[in-house]
Amino acid sequence: MKSMLAIISNALCRITGKNVGAQTVSELLIDLSEYVSLTSPTAPAFAQTQRQPPKPPPGGRVVVARSFADFTPQATFDIKKCDLHRLEEGPPLKAELTREQGLQYYRTMQMVRRMELKADQLYKQKIIRGFCHLYDGQEACAVGIEAGINPTDHLITAYRAHGYTYTRGVSVKEILAELTGRKGGVAKGKGGSMHMYAPHFYGGNGIVGAQVPLGAGIALACQYQGNNQVCVTLYGDGAANQGQIFESYNMAALWKLPCIFICENNQYGMGTSVERAAASTDYYKRGDYIPGLRVDGMDVLCVREATKFAADHCRAGKGPIVMELQTYRYHGHSMSDPGVSYRTREEIQEVRSKSDPISMLKERMLTNNMASVEEFKKMDVEIRKEVEEATLFATSDPEPPLDELCNHIFSNNPPLEVRGTHPWSKLKSVS
Repeated sequence: MKSMLAIISNALCRITGKNVGAQTVSELLIDLSEYVSLTSPTAPAFAQTQRQPPKPPPGGRVVVARSFADFTPQATFDIKKCDLHRLEEGPPLKAELTREQGLQYYRTMQMVRRMELKADQLYKQKIIRGFCHLYDGQEACAVGIEAGINPTDHLITAYRAHGYTYTRGVSVKEILAELTGRKGGVAKGKGGSMHMYAPHFYGGNGIVGAQVPLGAGIALACQYQGNNQVCVTLYGDGAANQGQIFESYNMAALWKLPCIFICENNQYGMGTSVERAAASTDYYKRGDYIPGLRVDGMDVLCVREATKFAADHCRAGKGPIVMELQTYRYHGHSMSDPGVSYRTREEIQEVRSKSDPISMLKERMLTNNMASVEEFKKMDVEIRKEVEEATLFATSDPEPPLDELCNHIFSNNPPLEVRGTHPWSKLKSVS
């Protein structure tokens, strides 16, 4: 369409001797109407009239340029009702969304998606090695949770941590550089996929379920310090049957800790479906004596409103709460898992087509005139560019030198010697 406009505009420019730079169909029609009017017998009278866009044909429309003032600044959406456990009322059934919020949520989710797809590519090229668990498909969980808490609140998760690392403030460049084991990575290239950290973000934990007792401990610290903060403690459906989860529930309930226990139920623990692994798949009821709610984890607005509700519950001194986010991962459990031996490609495609979190938000905004297709396209180009630049850094930055191997064992300690593989191998640790 753009090339055709350029050809016609150039031809009109040569005929009239005027500079014609039509960018849209409506502008081209105006330029053509002026030319026709100027070459007709009544041209002098008509040429003095003000330029007006032509009327659209019956049943059709003319594309015109839009300004920010044309967009709806805010809209209210119906969201899915949460299933409740030991709660008289739950999150609201409507969610307000401003244009700025919507664009920010879209950018963040799309950035996580593109970053994870790039990680997939780098892994297949053997630039990223070892364990690598990707988050694409579950972006609404990370973005919705972040929108429902404060930056000063705390968050700890399992090994599928790239998305949360980004929403907690770490750049794509630092995340990809950590995945490739480079000095510029967020953990200086020594943590890898499962061990990334940021202020108020405690990883990234490689042992299944081990982060849940740690999260309860962080919530205990919040209570002890009286800072009105909460800790979001995340785990997957694969970890939900572990004893340490229930021990953490018990202690949190006894001491009324401000802890939001969140089970990201992506339907499969490694290659085992939840129905084959758990006698009860109502994970939001697993706290028994702890209130719980089950949330549509593919809808960023549902997750946001539920997280706000849960955070208010904890800050009010009512103790912990359990949330189950029903979500779905597009990749396999890890990069070593093709992800189609225990589920069909058709199943994955059906979720993509009907419940994709990014497409859902985009469609809502377009339908309610909160943004334009061109805006989303421009944003997508910017995101791709940022990810490509981050990839260039992650593949060209040097690896950390050997003499940094033992650094940062302690956070604040005088330099000390560390024994190597044998008594005569001495390494030094600097905090």
